[in-house]
Amino acid sequence: MTLFNVYSLYPVEPVRGKGCFVYNAAGTEYLDLYGGHAVISIGHAQPDYVKAISEQAARLGFYSNSVENSLQTALAEKLGRASGYGDYSLFLCNSGAEANENALKLASFQTGRAKVLAFSKAFHGRTSGAVAATDNPSIRSPFNGTPNVEFTPLNDLEAARAKLATREFAAVIIEGIQGVSGIHCPTDEFLRGLRAAATETGTQLVLDEIQSGYGRTGRFFAHQWAGIRPDLITMAKGMGNGFPIGGVLIAPHFEARPGLLGTTFGGSHLACAAAIAVLDVMEREKLVENAADTGEYLLGELRKADGPKEIRGRGLMIGIEIDGSGAEFRKKLLFGKHVFTGGAGASTVRLLPALCLTRELADRFLDAFDATLRGK
Repeated sequence: MTLFNVYSLYPVEPVRGKGCFVYNAAGTEYLDLYGGHAVISIGHAQPDYVKAISEQAARLGFYSNSVENSLQTALAEKLGRASGYGDYSLFLCNSGAEANENALKLASFQTGRAKVLAFSKAFHGRTSGAVAATDNPSIRSPFNGTPNVEFTPLNDLEAARAKLATREFAAVIIEGIQGVSGIHCPTDEFLRGLRAAATETGTQLVLDEIQSGYGRTGRFFAHQWAGIRPDLITMAKGMGNGFPIGGVLIAPHFEARPGLLGTTFGGSHLACAAAIAVLDVMEREKLVENAADTGEYLLGELRKADGPKEIRGRGLMIGIEIDGSGAEFRKKLLFGKHVFTGGAGASTVRLLPALCLTRELADRFLDAFDATLRGK
C-alpha cells in the first residue's frame, strides 16, 4: 500500500526536536520558524509537557464522554482564567475544522437561520461546512459549494453590514488574522463594527482563532486587541502543542442540551493532560508576553530590511511578501540556511514559530533571511 499523495513534500525528515529546533536522523539542526502550521506553541519536546502526557498515558489515555472526566473541568477552568473568558463554556473536539463545524451548527440552532457570511480569502478548514466558508477554489470542490454561504471583502464594513441587515444570516465567521491566505489582518475598527452589526441583526459572531489564538499575537486571542467579545471562539493548533485537540468557547446565552453536540475522541484524558500542560507552561514562562515582545522586535527589524515588498502580521504571526516565488525562497532558506518557514499564496513567506522564540533566535533568522535575499 502507498500513501494517497496530497502534499508536496520537502526531502527532509525531522526525527526529533527541542525548543525552536528540529533535527534529522543525521543530526542536522534546523531552526523551526513554522512550528508545523502554528501547532508547536511551547516548543518541541518541552520537558514538563512530555512528563505530563507520559504520566497520563501510563494512568489512562482514553475513556468515552459517557462518564465524568475531571481533566476536562480542570482544562476549562485554566483556559477560562488564561483567556479572560471564564464565564463562557467549553466544548472539546479534535481539530480546528471540527471546532468551526460545531460553532456554525450552534449558531444555526440559536438563530433558526441557515446562512453564513464569510470573507474573501478566508480559510476555515477542509470538512464540509468549514470548507464551504473557505474562499479558495483549490480547496473547495463543487461538492462543497452551497448557496447558504456568502462572501464579502475583508475590512469592507459597509459590505458586511449590508449583508447582515437582511437578517438572514445565522453566523458571520472571521479569522483573527487570515493565515493561509498570507497573513491578512482585520483592522480593529472593522472587528468592532462587525461586532456591532452582528449584535444589531441577531447574527452570531464566530471568531476563528485556530491559527491566530493561544497567545500567538501577544494577546491570548487576536480579537482581544480590538476589545470585542465574540459569541463563539474556535481553537485548535497550539492548544495541544502537537497533540490533536480543538475546542469552542461558547457565550453564556447559548443553552446546552443533551445531544446537541457530540464527539467520540474529543476531550480525551490524554488530550486534556496535554492541553493543561501547555497552559501551565505558557503561564509560568510568560509566553504570551514573549510573543508580544519578540514579535514586535522581529516585525520591526523585518520592516527595516531592504527587499521585502510588505510585512504583515502581529506578534509571532508574520507574513513577508517577497518579489518572486515564495516557494523557491523558502527552499533556499531550508536547504541553504537550515531554517523552516511556511508559505501562503504565491509570494508570501509565513512565520509561525513557537512562542518561546528568543530575540537571539530571531536575529539568527534575520541574518539567514538577509543572506538569502542577497543570494549568499
